[in-house]
Amino acid sequence: MLESFEIGNLKIFPFIVPHDSAEPCGFNVWDGNEKLSIATDLGHVTPQVFKYLQNSSAILLESNYEPNILKVSSYPHILKQRISGPFGHLANDIAGETICKLMDSGLKTALLVHLSKENNFPELAHQTVTEHLIKNNYSPSDINISIAPRNSLSEKFTLI
Repeated sequence: MLESFEIGNLKIFPFIVPHDSAEPCGFNVWDGNEKLSIATDLGHVTPQVFKYLQNSSAILLESNYEPNILKVSSYPHILKQRISGPFGHLANDIAGETICKLMDSGLKTALLVHLSKENNFPELAHQTVTEHLIKNNYSPSDINISIAPRNSLSEKFTLI
């Protein structure tokens, strides 16, 4: 069983995510006013995971691969199946759909993380999420979408 804990004035609540590793989890970080959620290494967004993500002001969400790129990548077939399976990693489209569904519960910032070096591009992940926003009648200006860089710190953001 996962137990919550505190670091200073932050309360951290771990939750289980579907991934093929030992005890994978995401986190809700709460300062008493705002909630930040972290969800990486998940093969799909279960209803329970979605409940944990709701009412977040900001989210760090996996956007690991683009299915069409994964199909033609040099990865062995078995690895492609693992990545795209229900306990693998999250595709750009699913990240975009999830972000759109979270907009009504107060999501203002999304940092796309854990992008595959071989099977994704930062611009493509951003474009896919933006297309989902537009398709669902949201303006891209309604939310701050950023991509976590692979080899450096991300931009700093403040939760209001």
